[in-house]
Amino acid sequence: MRIDVFTIFPDMVEGFCGHSLLGKARAAGLVDVRVHDLRRWAGDPHRSVDDAPFGGGAGMVLAPEPVFTAVEAVEPPRPLLLLGPAGRRFDQARARDLAAAGAFSLLCGRYEGVDERVREHLVDDELSVGDYVLAGGEVAAMVVIEAVARLMPGVMGNEASTEEESFADGLLEYPHYTRPADFRGWEVPEVLRSGDHGRIARWRRAQALARTVAQRPDLVEARGGLTTADRALLEEFGLV
Repeated sequence: MRIDVFTIFPDMVEGFCGHSLLGKARAAGLVDVRVHDLRRWAGDPHRSVDDAPFGGGAGMVLAPEPVFTAVEAVEPPRPLLLLGPAGRRFDQARARDLAAAGAFSLLCGRYEGVDERVREHLVDDELSVGDYVLAGGEVAAMVVIEAVARLMPGVMGNEASTEEESFADGLLEYPHYTRPADFRGWEVPEVLRSGDHGRIARWRRAQALARTVAQRPDLVEARGGLTTADRALLEEFGLV
């Protein structure tokens, strides 16, 4: 997996990518994250990458020249995705698509945005991590990199982890418990201590369904609603 990132704050991205599972994956050669400082390709002594918008208005705009020059010099893997609010919403399905692609690149927006010619003539698509405003695309890039990298074989210590977590099947994840079995009078559900793996699997599925119905009904609707089997499972554990 190769991921190229274009940004004016490379240390932010490099610092993030050097820790935890992602840092270990980079060290092991499982994920190749290459961070490019757009200021390196600025054409003036001050390494300026922004300018005032035509037509007036508050703020500055990321200029096209350093962005085009950087991308043309590096020739990063495609697709090149601009991180911005107008893009398709990033979700687990999109993370899986990017992981399957094997390589892609991210352009971090800044200021009031990027020159429209970058969007029209350079990037392949735009990606949004949510309907809110960030100071720049670096935090969004970190979200995308982690969500995608952890899907790559060998990155997670237990490959089954990615198959059972939230959104893997369009549902939120079931509750987790660990020792002690009794903490301040709050006991771990008996079923999890029963040793009956079939019943445990059904309980976890029922809990995932119930949690999603209660907290994210939109996800249930997107799956076409509850099936007859889903309803029977919820009834089995008294969750309806």
